[in-house]
Amino acid sequence: MAEFSDRARGPTIPAVPCADPVGDPFLRARFALPARPVTFLGRQRLIDHLDQALRTPLTVVNGAAGAGKTVLAANWAAGLRQPVAWLTAEAGALRPGVFWAYVLQAMRACDASLSDAVVAPADADRVDRRLLATLAAELNDRDRPLVLVLDEYDRVTAPDVAEQLEFVLHHAGRGLHLVLITRTEPLLPLHRYRAAGELTEIRAAELAFTPEETVALLELHGLSLPLRAARALVDRTRGWAAGLRLSALAALDSADPELYLKEFEADRSTVADFLLAEVLKGQTEETQDLLLRVSVLERFCPDLANALTLRTDAEPILAALHRDNAFVEPLGHSWYQLHPLFGEILRAHLRQRLPGLEPELHLRAARWLRRSGFLPETLAHGAAAGDWDFAAGALVDDLAIGQLFTSLRSGDLTQLFSHMGPEAGSPASDLVRAARNLSGHDLERGMTRLRHAEKRLADDTPDLAAAQLSCALLEALAGRLTGCPSLAEKAAEAADGLVHEVPAHLLDKHPELTALLLTHLGSARLWAGHFENARAALTTAVGAPGGASTVLPRQDSMEHLALLDYLNGWLGRAERKALAAVSQAERDGVPQPSGSGIGQLVLAAVAVDRHELGRARALLDEAPLPPGTRDPVSAAGRALVTARLLLVRGKAGAAAEATDPAVTTAVASPWAASRAALIVSAAHLAEGRPDQAAEELQGVSGDQPVCVAEAAAIQLGAGCTGAAIDLLDGIRSGGRSGPAVTVWAALVRAQAAERAGDAATARRLVGQALLDARRERLRRPFLDAGAWIRPLLATPPLDELAADWLIPGSPRRGEQPQQASPPPPLVAVELSGRERDVLERLARMMSTEEIAADMYVSANTVKTHLKSVYRKLAVNRRGDAVRRARDQRLL
Repeated sequence: MAEFSDRARGPTIPAVPCADPVGDPFLRARFALPARPVTFLGRQRLIDHLDQALRTPLTVVNGAAGAGKTVLAANWAAGLRQPVAWLTAEAGALRPGVFWAYVLQAMRACDASLSDAVVAPADADRVDRRLLATLAAELNDRDRPLVLVLDEYDRVTAPDVAEQLEFVLHHAGRGLHLVLITRTEPLLPLHRYRAAGELTEIRAAELAFTPEETVALLELHGLSLPLRAARALVDRTRGWAAGLRLSALAALDSADPELYLKEFEADRSTVADFLLAEVLKGQTEETQDLLLRVSVLERFCPDLANALTLRTDAEPILAALHRDNAFVEPLGHSWYQLHPLFGEILRAHLRQRLPGLEPELHLRAARWLRRSGFLPETLAHGAAAGDWDFAAGALVDDLAIGQLFTSLRSGDLTQLFSHMGPEAGSPASDLVRAARNLSGHDLERGMTRLRHAEKRLADDTPDLAAAQLSCALLEALAGRLTGCPSLAEKAAEAADGLVHEVPAHLLDKHPELTALLLTHLGSARLWAGHFENARAALTTAVGAPGGASTVLPRQDSMEHLALLDYLNGWLGRAERKALAAVSQAERDGVPQPSGSGIGQLVLAAVAVDRHELGRARALLDEAPLPPGTRDPVSAAGRALVTARLLLVRGKAGAAAEATDPAVTTAVASPWAASRAALIVSAAHLAEGRPDQAAEELQGVSGDQPVCVAEAAAIQLGAGCTGAAIDLLDGIRSGGRSGPAVTVWAALVRAQAAERAGDAATARRLVGQALLDARRERLRRPFLDAGAWIRPLLATPPLDELAADWLIPGSPRRGEQPQQASPPPPLVAVELSGRERDVLERLARMMSTEEIAADMYVSANTVKTHLKSVYRKLAVNRRGDAVRRARDQRLL
């Protein structure tokens, strides 16, 4: 078979003086290889496929009009060394005698050396079986196969012709290779050839141009298009050859060809002329009417098409259009879609031929889709019809209003309903407006519209359980955003009474509604300090059925649970849950960061407590905060972590100011108020105002054990030992408190013991604190403890407990101690911005003069900053300063 891949120039066509059985002269153009345009792009992958196809007796090149079938086959045939008989079929080929006369003439035209025994039929309507047998026998005796290409074979629709052709192909053996170029399925038993491995098929998917081929094709037209833009053009044209060529020709006359190819109006282009002439106008009136009407649909099935045409003949019409490659593409399970460009053109044509019908078609489609359970498309077509009450009613009745908040396509729904005008006046429309307002944190408008919808629902008599359950969801959200747990609790109670009044399949279909309601309830409870009740609701929400519809409330609830753990002093648990929430959302395809950002805030708070300040700042910067957010938990969390970070960096005044979350709530949050009071108190203490520091501690709730323990540390720092111990003795933890409480409490008692001269108790308590803190890598209490703890940490066995995670460890037995250097500072090292700038340049081995020049300051100023850096890092040399700064993660 190696000779099949040899390529050479195609054969010339000798003069053919004969006539066909009707008596008309043979039309020589039907035997000629079609000319290839100057801008023709040879695609080697397809040529290779056709070369390989010579190993099978039959090749079918099947594609829509303009797919490039004919020029592809002509280009391939022109390079073959063996004889190629080319015949372009015409309508007259329906008569068997005429068809076979032309086939024989095509064979002689390529010098196929047929004997005189193969005589052309004399009767236009019939063919002698002996002639076909003789032809098949002669072909079977050939040393090299004859290639017969029948172009536009879809015009050959006579069953007897197809049967005769199959007879010759079957009996010709290896002496004939038949290539059929067609828009439709040929009348041949392809299934038998396919099963026997004797058929090669090249269809639309392979004929389509790739983005890379599109770039090359456009270059032949004198256009340069980036691959990115070529991909977009291929998406729009599906790689359709004629569409690409016609678009390229039109773009040549444009001032901005790339912009034209991106935005051209298909209905006003030569593409439209081609498709209307080649596809639409050749169809029956019924088929044209169906195509025009289904053009308003992204996809359609026969029943849906019938709903738009008000007829019952869609099924055979659609099957025939697909079979004929009439730009109707199958999607499986009897669903179809139009080629994108064809759809654009048909919609424009619909507006011209049937003006004013388009909205009615959208409404018919919306009604059918709603009955059939296709909600997203129902909403899209209801909106396109301008019937917003219908669209909003479909969303609410389907119990799907939660998708405005949690679905991965919530942005699409929000955009869809953003076009809803004031003419929509149903309660469902008011509910959708309220949901959009609340999702955008516009509480005033959202609550006004929600109350209006609830009043109208109360006045209506029909069964409106789905709408009332939607109201309960929005009430719970309002309770969360306003910091009003009683409102959220009331909404949850109402929902419990309604769930039995709605169809169970709707609740199963939309688990996001329950998950959202529980998340909002849990958040409101958490804000009010009802930790255990909050944990119960949030845990149930986390266990909601999986899938895209509940991924956001599940993530949000898990992040709230992480915050609960952090507020109770369990840093490790909080970190694991926050990371698990983000990880789960990423696995479910949610772009990060997402949601309320509480998980990021928890991780930032944990980082501050571990003295990982750079990480804390980065996490704060990454945490999403929607513009105008009113979620009190998120707002307070961000404010408190920001303030805490400022405080440990020595910016006491800024820290105190940053504690205000700038949100108004129905009730105060005990944990948010307590933590804000702690930061303000610590700021007063840092700035030398112990009395004011103690006064601020009055705002610390006794129900917050972590806060009480930290308050005790501040009291001790203010010199109030007795008050500090009293606070610790009054802690009410109920067994819920984590290591943060025990570490702070142990260090406060240890310092009190140390002041009282009880060194043994102090060492024991510090050891206990180290054991609890080491598991959590909790550094903050030790860094804030002050200088009194340094000597204790330098003594065995405390030095081993602190080694490596709190301070660098001592050399192991047999190791040489490193060059003597000052012990690392235990109290948190806070550098000013200028000191950090100097330190960073110091790490780059810049001299004092170079640093001064780079920072536009004097050398004396640099020296002053260096002295301050050395003092804070407890070093005397540049190299030690850089090493210590890296150990402390200041660089």
